[in-house]
Parts: sequence; C-alpha cells; structure tokens
Amino acid sequence: MATQRYSVTPHPIDTLLTWVKSGEIAIPEIQRPFVWEPVKVRNLLDSLYQGYPIGYLIAWRNPTIRLKDGTSSAGKRILIDGQQRVTALMAALLGQDVLTKDYETVRIRIAFHPLEEKFEVANPAIRKDSAWIDDIATLFSPNAKLLQITKAYAAANAEVDEDALFGTLERLRKIINNHVGVIELAEDLDIETVTEIFIRVNSAGATLSQADFAMSKIAANSSYDGSSLRKAIDYFCHLAIAPDFAHKVEKNDPTFAATDYWPKIKWLKDANDDLYDPSYTDMLRVAFTSQFRRGRLQDLVALLSGRNFETKRYEEAIAEQSFALLKSGVMDFVHKTHFDRITMILRSAGLVTNDLIGGQNAVNFAYILYLRGRSEALPAADLEHLVRRWYAMSVLRGRYAGSPETAFDVDIRQIDAQGLTKYVQTVIESEMPDSFWTGMLPQLMDTSSSTSPYFLAYQAAQAKLGDKGFLSRDISVRDLILNRTDVHHVFPKKHLRTQGLQRGRYNQIANFVLTQSEINISIGDKPPGDIFF
Repeated sequence: MATQRYSVTPHPIDTLLTWVKSGEIAIPEIQRPFVWEPVKVRNLLDSLYQGYPIGYLIAWRNPTIRLKDGTSSAGKRILIDGQQRVTALMAALLGQDVLTKDYETVRIRIAFHPLEEKFEVANPAIRKDSAWIDDIATLFSPNAKLLQITKAYAAANAEVDEDALFGTLERLRKIINNHVGVIELAEDLDIETVTEIFIRVNSAGATLSQADFAMSKIAANSSYDGSSLRKAIDYFCHLAIAPDFAHKVEKNDPTFAATDYWPKIKWLKDANDDLYDPSYTDMLRVAFTSQFRRGRLQDLVALLSGRNFETKRYEEAIAEQSFALLKSGVMDFVHKTHFDRITMILRSAGLVTNDLIGGQNAVNFAYILYLRGRSEALPAADLEHLVRRWYAMSVLRGRYAGSPETAFDVDIRQIDAQGLTKYVQTVIESEMPDSFWTGMLPQLMDTSSSTSPYFLAYQAAQAKLGDKGFLSRDISVRDLILNRTDVHHVFPKKHLRTQGLQRGRYNQIANFVLTQSEINISIGDKPPGDIFF
C-alpha cells in the first residue's frame, strides 16, 4: 500500500489570512496581476455567506533548509492552488490593494445590503445609497465595533429592526470562521507528482508547468529578493509585447523601478520588433540552461530550494548561489545587445516575421548557443553562422518538438563535454547528411499543412536569398511576407480536382508558391502549361 504523501486539514479562513499576513503561507501570485473580475470576488463572498464550499487550497511545503550556521529552518508553505481565492478574500475582507493586469494598484470594494442580504461590487450609486454598507472591509477591521455600526446604519435607515440587523451583520462577520480544506503536500514530492495531484484536485483541470513552479519558488523567496527577480521576468515579457507599458511600471511600481533590473529592461519601451516575444517559460529555459548547464526546469526548482544533489540535503548556500546564477542568466537574457543580436541573427536567416518561426524552443536554444558562444569569445561571424545553421537544423529535424527539456539537457551537457563548435558541427552533419536533402526531406514534405516547418523554412530561404515572388519582376518574397502575400497553387485546385485528386493531395505544400495578389487573380485556374508556354 502506497504511503500517503499529503495531509488534508480544515482551517478557518481567519487562520489562513493570518498565516498569509505573517508569511507562514507564501502566495507567489501576490506580486502578479489579480486576474479575477470583481464580480467573481462578490460571488465568492456570497458563497461563504450562504455556507457553500469554495474548494480546497493546495500548499506545498518548502523543504527544511540547512542554514549557514549549521542550524535548520523549516520551509514555509507555498500556495500553489487557491492564490486568487485567498487574494480575493484579503482584498474584500482586509481592504488590501490588488494589482490589475496593467500593474495598477486598485481596491476592490464589495458592498452588502443587510436588509436584502446580498452582495454587489461597490459603485457610485451604491455609495450614495444608505441602504448599502459600501465596503464590507469596515466590518472586519480590528477596530470595528459592531454595535456602533448597527446603530449608525439604523439611524440612516428608518424602521430598521436593530436586533435583526445586528444578527445579520454578525452572521456576515462569522464567515471568517468558515473552514477551508488545505491539502498540504509533502516537501519531498517531485514536480511531476505535485502536478498530477493538482490536475486531479483542480476541477477546472488546469495544468501547471515546471516553469510555473519555478516562478512560484522565485516569488516566494524573500531572502534573495525573489519578488524583484520575478517582476523583472514578468515585466520584460510584458514590455516585449506592449512597449508603452513602461510608463505604467515607473508610475505604479517605483520600488521596482529603483532596482538594478529596471535600467536593464526599460530599453524595450523604444522597441518595436516582435520577431521574438518570449514568455516567462522561454526566459527561464534560456537563463537556466545557459547558466546552470542543465536542461530540466525541475532541477531549477530543486536548486532554488537549496538541494544538494550529492548529499540529498537542502542547504542555504546552494539556494543563495542558485538565485545569484539565475539572476545572472536573466540579466544576460534581457541585455539589449544580446537580445538585439539574436533577433538580428534570426532575421539574417530569412526569418523576417514571427509567423516564420518554426518553434519557440528552437529559438530558445539558438539564444542559449549565442550566449554560450559569446561567453567563450567566439568570433562574431563564426558564432552567427553557427547559430543560424543550428536553428535551421533544429526546425527541419524537429529537435525540440517532442520533449524539449530532455533535448536541452542532452545538448547542453554534450556541449560541455565536446566543446561548442565541435558538437554543433557533429550534430548537423549527422542530422542533415546529403541523403536528408535528396531522400528524407521530399518524403517529409508530403503534407498539406501551410504551417509545416518545411514550408516555413522554404519561405525563409527565399527571403534570405532575395528571391522574387512567383512571376514577379520586382517584388521580392521578403516584401510579400512583410506586407501581403497570396499562396498560389502552381497546379490550380480546380485543375487537380478534375484529375480526381482529393483535397489532401492538391493542397500539398510542394504545390505552394508565394505571389502577389494581382498575379494570383490574373492566373486564376490556368494550369502551368497555359502560363509558361
């Protein structure tokens, strides 16, 4: 019989909120945008008032860590499911501010109508109506005196039964005594097991990635300024998509703007290149693999916790070193020169728009190669050539399409063992011999998917070589891709249908060419013989 690796304990909401305030439970998302709409906060309060369950919370206790002086410190709990619910309760009941998706600090006020016993999101009309208590946080203040609140309400609302009113308000205040089940996971569980438990318990069936756990570990760490590191990652990804977000960071988060991270990432406010818009998962993969020489993010989670892989113990010195290394990796990633150079290299390979990117992880490892080569002082021209060839190989061979972390781990370890240039050349020669181009690739192109990596690579190759659009005299493929292009069937669909071919055959990518709209319209359904002869 398997050993139970978790405990389930009901706790009063008041206790949970106290734990959050004291730091006993860390909410990694507390520094990230609150994504619930205010109406969901209202519904949560109503459920509690009606005595309905609001689901389980899942906490994963950090391992006990060995401090530098030899003593041990029990790890705090990290709330990995229920963050939005707890944040909503802290906002509504304790009056705490939340961050919007634009990182603006706002208050969510939930109003209560004692006579009708209903909740609403506070608005100007409600605030003017004496029948409403426009902010229930006033009832849960440590200094709140329920009898005085009752009398004040009764004075503003004639014919109110004060005893009944007092009972209603007392019932509302008692919702903090409602119990919520907390599933506490054992500290030595691996990420895969924690993820499986999360999926099985979470009614929405949402998934958590190893990057999610890593980000939680980062944000929950107060010893090495994890909050600022996580914000640097979040803000960079946000700015890459919306550069005008920069002024909101400076206005709404002056504390972060004063850190050494902000000068390194604020250059994005003047950027307008969307060729590579990384997610936080992309940033973590690149920063971690380039600095730690490992490819599996579960190792990052363990290292940030202080795990010594040899002794199987957890040590503060390892956690400190791991945060320092990760910060260095993040700083390398966001460095303007580095980021500009990797996008320049990709663009020089014919990848003139994001639509031609054949896989984000292929870009990620290309960036890792660039950072590694730069740290080894490889000549710029050699490094650029190496990165371009590796990217093309990894896309055409689907190197990171299946299990990217395993592939990352193998590649970075072999680079350490064999050397960067030697390993890259060896892999490319073995993965793409002459027979690949003459035999394997034509077979792989037996597809009708216009997003096939082979069709994308074909377009990128044409853009790099300066080819003209199909039947164009002056307009290049590059111009067509950057502006507007039609995909023309060399052998028209109508013509091939008359030959008895089905859709999957006449839409083969080998039958596609890029052309101007007016040429496409002019050709119409003419077969090639009528066009060229």
